[in-house]
Amino acid sequence: MPPITYEDIRDWEAVDPARHSFAWDEDEEKHLRSLVREWVPPVLSTMAGWWEGEHWCASQVDAIIRERYGTWAWGWNWYHCSGGPIGSWTGGPSSVTTPDETAARVVAALLEWREWLERTAQRFTELAPPPDASPEDRSWHLERACVRLVTHTMDSGADNAWQGQTSMVLGWFLTSTGMDRAEAAQAVERAIGGRFKSWVAPKQTLIESVGENLAVGLTGHAPYRDHREWEALEKLHDRY
Repeated sequence: MPPITYEDIRDWEAVDPARHSFAWDEDEEKHLRSLVREWVPPVLSTMAGWWEGEHWCASQVDAIIRERYGTWAWGWNWYHCSGGPIGSWTGGPSSVTTPDETAARVVAALLEWREWLERTAQRFTELAPPPDASPEDRSWHLERACVRLVTHTMDSGADNAWQGQTSMVLGWFLTSTGMDRAEAAQAVERAIGGRFKSWVAPKQTLIESVGENLAVGLTGHAPYRDHREWEALEKLHDRY
């Protein structure tokens, strides 16, 4: 399988679950488990062999998953320590053990990734500004969306490099509303400006500042504050 590029994963259409069906049942699970088990080495390399066999197995499994399910599945192994939302898989050295255990972890990680994508897509739908929103209203929606999506990525369990996931999710969100990919990436970069750091949980005031920067940068208008007309929508968005 060809390698996944950064441009590939910046494309929300390539991973949007609404555009990519996922037929999963007991038979499919059994088949995937059998495919994975075939690639688990009978003797593991472990630390003495620099986990060569484990890394090799993980790369073969990754190729199987992407070939079988498509590009949307690329993130099945994007685990927490790499800034991703996956807790069921922690890389070849830790996750490749016995054939049955390895297969179980692969299945759990794939399903975890799909669930996270579906949950993320649902948030995008709920947070998107209405198509006919005025610049002032759009600014409010964008600021609130940014704040909540930063929290969404932090709640995914990612630790080191979590800010990379945040930038990607914000870019996905903006492109899901119809914005050009390059324009969305530039808007997110301008708003964050290197202020998020690995291993450091940002203060709420910083998250809100980034949200306001994003909104103002895209609309030229400061977002509303404390307007009662938005109270019901605020409660809807804050129910998570």
